[in-house]
Amino acid sequence: MTKNNSAWTGMLPVADTALAVTDTGGPGIPVIYLNGHTATQGYWRRVLAELGPGWRHITYDMRARGKSKRSANYSFEANLADVDAVLAARGVDLALPVGWSYGAFVAAHWASRNPDRAIGAVMVDGAQPYDWLDDAIEQRIRKLFGRMRWLLPLLRPTGLTPRMSAEQIANSNIEVGRIARERELGPVLDAITVPARYVLASGASFGSKGDEQEIIRASVTQVVERNPNIKISAKVPSNHGAILKKDFRAVADAVREVGALDR
Repeated sequence: MTKNNSAWTGMLPVADTALAVTDTGGPGIPVIYLNGHTATQGYWRRVLAELGPGWRHITYDMRARGKSKRSANYSFEANLADVDAVLAARGVDLALPVGWSYGAFVAAHWASRNPDRAIGAVMVDGAQPYDWLDDAIEQRIRKLFGRMRWLLPLLRPTGLTPRMSAEQIANSNIEVGRIARERELGPVLDAITVPARYVLASGASFGSKGDEQEIIRASVTQVVERNPNIKISAKVPSNHGAILKKDFRAVADAVREVGALDR
């Protein structure tokens, strides 16, 4: 499963950037945690504590997030390729990707594209196929981050926002909307041949209105009906932004569920 079981924390050079990586090492199932769009690896601390030392936890900050360096490329494909770069650097052949929000899309794509390397996948309130992006919502996203343009530099020292421009963040969110379309994401999910689990939040998320988010989440029902490898592990009461803080036990349970199927 692995060529290197040692613990390591440091900066990993990748292309034109460097990623801040933490690997607890050990003989347990390697779990690689994939962050939300503007989040850092620290968001997973409660999940890691709940799972404990019986697992090998690999966390990292995506490009320009946390302690990682800036890049000229913030595309989805670049972030997806970084998963391979981190695993290769740590000598890990087989892994269980666990992603929240943006990271859930990365986890789904990685598991779909790497059936021989993925132990399974856990998607936390993300990777839901739905055509939510239209011209009006695209303009809403651009307007939202345009208004935040002055605030972003003030928040960067706190780690709450990435070292990306407002335009770059908006473009990345819009790219996710395109990736999330049923015709794009549906075939990716249908092609998953390893055990995969969803943990879904409730209510609204940052930037959504009314029941928009719940309508999007409802699309997962059709996903699990089409693919027997994918199931909904839990629907939790916390909202999108608070799920890793308030319902970390449900996320850990989903990881355990998938991990148990590998044994």
